[in-house]
Amino acid sequence: MANSAVVWLASVWLVSNILSLPFLTLGISSCGGSCQTLNDCEGQLICMNGKCNDDPEVGTHICGGNSSTPSPPPPSTCRPSGTLACKGGKPKNTYTCSPPVTSSTPAVLTNNNFEKGEDGGGPSACDNKYQDNSERIVALSTGWYNGGSRCGKMIRITAQNGRSVLAKVVDECDSMDGCDKEHAGQPPCDNKIVDGSNAVWDALG
Repeated sequence: MANSAVVWLASVWLVSNILSLPFLTLGISSCGGSCQTLNDCEGQLICMNGKCNDDPEVGTHICGGNSSTPSPPPPSTCRPSGTLACKGGKPKNTYTCSPPVTSSTPAVLTNNNFEKGEDGGGPSACDNKYQDNSERIVALSTGWYNGGSRCGKMIRITAQNGRSVLAKVVDECDSMDGCDKEHAGQPPCDNKIVDGSNAVWDALG
């Protein structure tokens, strides 16, 4: 994970699987706007019954809903749960959480090789298999990985140069554990990491 870049995750955590997902463009409808497909809604909104609305699977509250009692806002900070130091290294914070997901979530893109024997460590957490590094795939920090609930979902990654790419979630970038064989001797991931394959980096230029 030598390379890193600041990116934004827009239209994150889409419900459709990669096999049924057409090429996406930026959404155009806001809360309550008419829609026919996921592509018609902006940010993290999804098309439900012909209207753009909050994604219940993600738990966003962009539209506010119709409830008389508004939901409390998500916590603005994600605090470390402890520290872990690899042999000869400095202690590094560990996390069970990641920053709240918004319509445009800042993240740090790092580079990972998902193939056997490479720096990705063990098989991918989503399917217990090694992956082809020529595919547009990512691992997410523990909080965003959310116990595997985002496996197979597509995220849009937008770089500072304006380029964007869709990538499939296949693994967890472990923010709790590390320094062992399973993690290729690497320390825990930070809590806002999107660990992308070479194909993701190539697409973003």
